Amino acid sequence: MTATICRTRLCRHVLRTVQSRRCYSSASSVSLLGKEYPRDSTTNITSAIIDKVGRNLYMNPSHPLGILQTLISSHFRDFNSMTGFTPVVTPARNFDDLGFPADHPGRAATDSYYINRDLMLRTHTSAHEVEVFARGERKWLLSADVYRRDEIDASHYPVFHQMEGARVFSADANGKAELEEDNARLSHHLERSNIVIEDIPHITASNPRQEMHDPILAELVAHNLKLSLNSLMLTLFGGRGGVGDSDSLRVRWIEAYFPFTTPSYEVEVFFRGKWLEILGCGVVQQQTLDRAGVPDSISWAFGLGLERIAMILFSIPDIRLFWSQDPRFSSQFSAGQITTFKPYSKYPACYKDVSFWLSDLGLHDNDFCDLVRDTAGDLVQDVVLIDSFTHPKTNRSSKCYRINYCSMDRSLSNEEANAVHAQVISNLKDKFGVEIR
Repeated sequence: MTATICRTRLCRHVLRTVQSRRCYSSASSVSLLGKEYPRDSTTNITSAIIDKVGRNLYMNPSHPLGILQTLISSHFRDFNSMTGFTPVVTPARNFDDLGFPADHPGRAATDSYYINRDLMLRTHTSAHEVEVFARGERKWLLSADVYRRDEIDASHYPVFHQMEGARVFSADANGKAELEEDNARLSHHLERSNIVIEDIPHITASNPRQEMHDPILAELVAHNLKLSLNSLMLTLFGGRGGVGDSDSLRVRWIEAYFPFTTPSYEVEVFFRGKWLEILGCGVVQQQTLDRAGVPDSISWAFGLGLERIAMILFSIPDIRLFWSQDPRFSSQFSAGQITTFKPYSKYPACYKDVSFWLSDLGLHDNDFCDLVRDTAGDLVQDVVLIDSFTHPKTNRSSKCYRINYCSMDRSLSNEEANAVHAQVISNLKDKFGVEIR
């Protein structure tokens, strides 16, 4: 009887919680980090996202993200490691200053969070590149929270954390000498280390240097980037996850495309029996340095997702766990130590389907995921589109999603899941005018 009463009270609490979190406010402004911003037709930021802004998980030295951020910072010990940049930026800073084309999908409201047409939440740490270069920083790291509208599953979350690094060299004889000296130092270190590198040519026809760059200097900068990051991979993965002192760490380089660098590369590491993508990098577009007022210079840069690497190193199976305040999670980690996460419970999944006819408004998958997140929070483990069709006679379109309700920290009763699911359906009808089937 007591258990029944407690479950009922808990269910009512969950229902009150999801009702209070309905994101689709008619308020005329968005309150964020103590400031008020006017809404307009572009506004799509939700209360679930606003609640996460300012949490700064990576600044907690005993949190897995903080442990990793500290480890990377200590590796680049002569770089200026910076934090504390506001996540509110202009679309120009987030996209235009970095050379994103006007039709890049990242600009779409279905992919990014807009406060209004003039302001948004940064989608990457590169939004601050021009600002940092303009300060005169020559060797720097920047860590920050970033925001992207995305699917719901164990490896995707709309708020995550990135770390970016860059190094600037003079485009003259002094810069060339600095590069040659540093390349010799790093090469000597890697030759004595237990690492096997599957390299590719620094510059090719499909991954070219920038026309304004001296060919010799461009080769030296690309080589320095690779050597610097091979050394970082050794720090992060050497001797871990079955890579013992007698086993070679395997790293491979792949040509890539990014709007803000050329040549560009991705780095992968063979870890626990499979190749894993770790980061992206390249030689910074000269127009970025020009905008920052840094003439006669050349720079490389890299960017990585802290969650991606932390999930690998700490064996954390669900990205939601980084946000858990359960002591059974937080007590497992200590500053300066990479330890294997021990799951403290396995809670059963509770699947609920919702099928509906679309209204003339339509419905993007990311819109649906945002509505589910804002209604149910971290009670949802994943969302899958299981059916989509258009009726041959009426031409009406229908979708069916399967929502997996599964708490990280406790068992979720079917009664609770039903209450949350009912609120999802109610919000779905209110916001998008769908007709439930």
